[in-house]
Amino acid sequence: MGETQQAVGRVDHPSASAECPSVAAECPSTEQADLLRRWNGLASGFRELTDRLLAEAQGEVGLPPSSLEVLCFLIASPEQAAPMRLLSQTLGFSTAGTTGVVDRLADAGLVERRPSRSDRRVTYAALTPLGRETATVAAKVFADAVRRRVVEPLGEEGFASFAEAFVTLGLVDESCPGQAAGEPC
Repeated sequence: MGETQQAVGRVDHPSASAECPSVAAECPSTEQADLLRRWNGLASGFRELTDRLLAEAQGEVGLPPSSLEVLCFLIASPEQAAPMRLLSQTLGFSTAGTTGVVDRLADAGLVERRPSRSDRRVTYAALTPLGRETATVAAKVFADAVRRRVVEPLGEEGFASFAEAFVTLGLVDESCPGQAAGEPC
């Protein structure tokens, strides 16, 4: 295997530029490597924090994390319903994954599927009365965990800035015309 091929598969450490092959154009700069390390730390930290928050809610509510994510999303959505496509996009689930979670929630009597009034190709997942009760409990547990683990350490202003930064970066569903920053579609 050539030197270039070895470098591609290697996980570099802080001294990455010193270990890079002699052709500098093939290697990230120290600044680029540092930026990527910090980004990876942010991304993995966010995933880990989300997993911990969901695990805490799972312990109290008894539903798997994917179900909790759907219920918490729906309880905060207009009319406590959302198109299946939006669930997939927002929660990062595949179409099949979203269908599976909604199927399990429907079997448990927590959600129902509703056709769109304006587009017969669109199906909504909507909370049932039992789903509203369960989602309310889940949302309170999850929100309390967010407050304790995120808002308190960052402070109200820090958390607001953090949340606004994600909106500023364009991490908002553009398929929701007229959506105000921070509002669900």
